Amino acid sequence: MRRDGRPPQTPPAELAWSQAPRQERPPQAWAPTQQPQPFGDQSSDQARQAKYAPAPPRRTPPVAPPRPPEPPKQRRPRRRRRWGRRVGVTLLVLLLAVAGATYYVDSSLNRVDALLDYPGRIGDTPGTNWLIVGSDSRDGLTPEQEQALATGGDTGPKRTDTIIVIHVPESGETTMVSIPRDSYVPIPGHGSDKINAAFAFGGAPLLVQTLEQATGLRIDHYAEIGFSGFAGIVDAIGGVNVCLTQAIDDPLAGINLPAGCQDLAGSDALGFVRSRATALADLDRMNNQRQFMAALLSKATSPGTFLNPFRLWPLVSDTAKSLQVDSGDHIWNLAALAWGLRGGMVTTTVPVGGFEDVDGSGNVLVWDHERASRFFGALANDQQIPAELITTG
Repeated sequence: MRRDGRPPQTPPAELAWSQAPRQERPPQAWAPTQQPQPFGDQSSDQARQAKYAPAPPRRTPPVAPPRPPEPPKQRRPRRRRRWGRRVGVTLLVLLLAVAGATYYVDSSLNRVDALLDYPGRIGDTPGTNWLIVGSDSRDGLTPEQEQALATGGDTGPKRTDTIIVIHVPESGETTMVSIPRDSYVPIPGHGSDKINAAFAFGGAPLLVQTLEQATGLRIDHYAEIGFSGFAGIVDAIGGVNVCLTQAIDDPLAGINLPAGCQDLAGSDALGFVRSRATALADLDRMNNQRQFMAALLSKATSPGTFLNPFRLWPLVSDTAKSLQVDSGDHIWNLAALAWGLRGGMVTTTVPVGGFEDVDGSGNVLVWDHERASRFFGALANDQQIPAELITTG
């Protein structure tokens, strides 16, 4: 429409051409049929499509959900169980080690039938009685060792250098009693003689029988040690400290000891307990033996030895190999003895009446029979010995 409202007029040439018949229209008057052609090349279209195509969604790898933290209450029981298991295994190993060591040491003990029954043997008496014997046995010693220990070589049958009775009461102090080896007592089947002759006549069984009949005490345990064993035990604990009121020079025992306190090694210790080169001879020797035994047992049961495996093991193993015990004794019996000696101890000897010369026996020591009867009667009843009966010198 034009502005004036009239329809637009077709130009006369166009009108005439459009109204002419189709066959009369010039060929060039019609535009050829056009086929649509793609714009540009195919690769450009693909690039364009790829450029404007929406990006595919990103695929993120699956993430495992975080583990919830284990509450502390659940961790603590596991730690307790783990530590409890370790402690249990450690205790089991220690128990097996102790059991194995105990079996080994117990099997190392040399045993002898010392405590035999005989007609008229006294019944059991309260408390525990040990008979400790130090013999002059040289078994196992080489000639060089005999010379180093001043044993004097072979002197025939074994004899007792030391006889000690130890009474461990059910309560109270332990009592250590020295029995003089020249004590003149009845020996079953051999008349009366020095008590150490019983050991030479019939060994440990006859010595036990002689002592039981002379004292009225029933012996419960027996232990015997020779020269080499005694010296080895002393060396195993690093020597023993003793205090001498006077010097001792005894070439026969192989010692020359000054007065005063000093540490004695194995060979000197053996000479010290054997020497009679003093004013009171055998009585001084018994005093020295008791003094040394008390010092030896005190050191053997001290924490410095008991808690030191480098001292404890040599002491236990050497002691077991050096001792002869009764067939019914075990290493735990020896441990009980050491435990009974750990505290205070009364050391004494038998009340002595004097000395006599006896045909066939020489000079012998005679007990004070009235005092000795009271002395051993107190021990047989598991009582402390009256102070007036205790002899320390």
